Amino acid sequence: MDGAEEMEIEGQSLVLPICNNSKRFGIRNSIQTNFADDYVFQIVPKNDWTSMAVSLSTNAIKLYSLATAQYIGECNGHSSTINQISFSDPSSPHVLHSCSSDGTLRAWDTRSFQQVFSLNAGSSQEIFSFSFGGPNHHLLAAGCNSQILFWDWRTKRQVACLEESHTEDVTQVHFIPGYDDRLISASVDGLLCLFDTGGDINDDDQMVSVLNVGTSIGKVGFLGEKNQKLWCLTHIETLSVWDWKEEKTEASFEDARSLASKSWMADNVDYFVDCHYSVEEDRLWVIGGTNGGSLGYFPVTYKETRAIGPPEAILCGGHEGIVRSVLSGVPGRTMDNHGIFGWTGGEDGRLCCWLSDGSTTSQSWISTLALKSDKTRRKGRHSPY
Repeated sequence: MDGAEEMEIEGQSLVLPICNNSKRFGIRNSIQTNFADDYVFQIVPKNDWTSMAVSLSTNAIKLYSLATAQYIGECNGHSSTINQISFSDPSSPHVLHSCSSDGTLRAWDTRSFQQVFSLNAGSSQEIFSFSFGGPNHHLLAAGCNSQILFWDWRTKRQVACLEESHTEDVTQVHFIPGYDDRLISASVDGLLCLFDTGGDINDDDQMVSVLNVGTSIGKVGFLGEKNQKLWCLTHIETLSVWDWKEEKTEASFEDARSLASKSWMADNVDYFVDCHYSVEEDRLWVIGGTNGGSLGYFPVTYKETRAIGPPEAILCGGHEGIVRSVLSGVPGRTMDNHGIFGWTGGEDGRLCCWLSDGSTTSQSWISTLALKSDKTRRKGRHSPY
């Protein structure tokens, strides 16, 4: 399938009223990623923001121009679900990394779309997450089933394995920005573990602390001055903010979904897709979605007052199913000089590009020419990791 076959342009829009103080966005165009029964897992930008990589349920990774949506090419090689993709190394901006339930972690040259190298975690292993870091930025950590494996990515040699810290699948591993020797891991067992990777890596000597979230963890990310805090989304749609240095909870929203739903007069939140943090504004938003494909950016207050406020940006009319990935800027701003607010991908097999219409009124655009598909829509949410 070439680029011309893949792209469909949305043409008209209908203005509908929504709650006050929400920024409105119109759908610019929508790309059907394939004509088979596939959907979008993740969207990540290249470091210079000229293109984006998109992982699909067909086990392929496709690349598109971020500004024009032109199809660039694709990388094929994984034989099972792709769990994470990332342009991880600024010194090699054309290299894309991916990990999969096929037990491999691969690197791709996005100029030739060829595989550069592949690491194998072993038989019956699934790799759910990976991160580059370490004292000299030579380590590659990966969550593999309930273990955390470490390689020296220069030599491709495995140098350590942590197998006693978690009892269930490790869904996230992150070297903390600004603390390259510190690694955070998150798991289905409900634990956040902090490790010091500066010496010989082992379960006994390198674990610094353990934070108990109490339920299966889906995603984590960092925020605050010097990235001292982290946000945590769970598979039962709760949200919490932690100070990992002080080993304490800053805020816990066990009823996050109902709080967001109460503040959104137009709809109810069925799930959370992600969180977005602005370093410049020191503000956090949780991105909530509906089974019908609408999204809201809900501001999270977690310091003196703890609250989830009304959505400051609403995206609706592009998707007809659950949204799995969001690549965007801060509500009220665009990502680039093309006026693009962001891209979204979902279980309806679409990539949607969103523009602000420049209006200051409280309205939202809904497309009247959304792409239709003959496939049956999924009512439930897919496996979270």
